[in-house]
Amino acid sequence: MGMDEYLHQPRLTLEQTNLVPAKLKAALLQAVDKLGDTLQQRWHNAWHPLRLHGDCHPGNILWRDGPLFVDLDDARNGPAVQDLWMLINGDRQEQRIQWDILLEAYSEFSEFDIHELSLIEPLRAMRMVYYLAWIARRWQDPAFPRAFPWMTDEDFWRRQISQFTEQEKLLQEPLCSLLRNFNEEVRRIFHDEKDLVCTDWFSAGV
Repeated sequence: MGMDEYLHQPRLTLEQTNLVPAKLKAALLQAVDKLGDTLQQRWHNAWHPLRLHGDCHPGNILWRDGPLFVDLDDARNGPAVQDLWMLINGDRQEQRIQWDILLEAYSEFSEFDIHELSLIEPLRAMRMVYYLAWIARRWQDPAFPRAFPWMTDEDFWRRQISQFTEQEKLLQEPLCSLLRNFNEEVRRIFHDEKDLVCTDWFSAGV
């Protein structure tokens, strides 16, 4: 799992697809490129690769006498946090509670490197681009136009440009400003490692 498969190749797909309105394609690609430039600064490979589901969100968990994971098309090697972040939703307080429960439960089965939390927003950004390209690559399958009719909407692509822009701005924020969804113990780890950006923010009790 990395930027080539999840950003560079999808970017090429979006450049070649006819789904993007011609008058918006340049703006879309420019937004993707700017997102990619910032991602290059945030992404790192300092993680231990695990075999992942790859698309682990509640919609891919079938509850029938216990949980069953379905849709393994995106199974690959990557950081453990990839199979965690898409399970989280709600407002900041709800997310903090969910992360506390999820990380505690995960630690009962395996160690979790807390530094992988810094990859959440880069992974989210790459998924945004990858997902659009995934649909575009399969558009000739009659099931896809029926399932994703909004992909032919000009307003849809305008929203994607806006979302890419907002995500790029989010990636530029100091790491500690992105840790507000986690408990004090997690934030203290980053603070104690002499992240100077964290120091003032942590001391303020945000």
